[in-house]
Amino acid sequence: MDLPLGLGAPGAAFLLVAVLGAAIVRGFAGFGFSALVVSAAGFVGDPMRAVPVVLFCEVVMTLQVARGIVADIDWVRVGCLLIGALIGLPIGLSFLLAIGVDGARAAISVFILGICILLVSGWRLRRALGALGNVGLGLVSGVANGAAMAGLPVAAAMSAQPIPPRVFRATLIVYFAALDLLSLPVMWRAGLIGRDTVLAALATMPVLLLGNGLGQWGFARSRPAGFRLIAVALLASLASMGLGKAVLGHV
Repeated sequence: MDLPLGLGAPGAAFLLVAVLGAAIVRGFAGFGFSALVVSAAGFVGDPMRAVPVVLFCEVVMTLQVARGIVADIDWVRVGCLLIGALIGLPIGLSFLLAIGVDGARAAISVFILGICILLVSGWRLRRALGALGNVGLGLVSGVANGAAMAGLPVAAAMSAQPIPPRVFRATLIVYFAALDLLSLPVMWRAGLIGRDTVLAALATMPVLLLGNGLGQWGFARSRPAGFRLIAVALLASLASMGLGKAVLGHV
């Protein structure tokens, strides 16, 4: 029997392990799933074919934890981020056409690594961003979406603000799910979603739900200081992966 996305058995097994690990990370930190799975997909096939599958998975994981996070969501922040993202999405496409996906990925990765260095050094914003600041942050996220890195600027900026970990995580989860829901119709109209997409998403469900549940269990037992440190380390790792991918793309 043919496997979805043109994968052989070894490739499919590798991706299921990657999905499990990425789901644990996402369940704990609230971000990182898409970047990890799409990067892993690049080792066994065309990573672009995995993108719509990843978007479906993000929405499912949000539904899985919705009951436990709804009280912690900063809805005003989510709304402001989405307004900015909608403005930034077409700008991101122009940016991508101007400098190419590798150039965009390298620029964003260097920017995120710079923020991580500042965070490790002890730098923090004294106050959380207001409505205008979050619209601006959403705009940056929308621009970064052209290089499939929409989540990193938001996670980095929120790590620098005095935001409780539960609010940080819940707000990120809902923002990314909303952004994914906006992206799915665009991908469907572009012919990127089909039978294989649905089959691949269904095949990931057992390991996806298991990993997300394990990550949520770990978050519930984490300390605020430890959570922030892990979030910064994850950001630096994802940015380094993006930079490495950009450099290798030019080799």
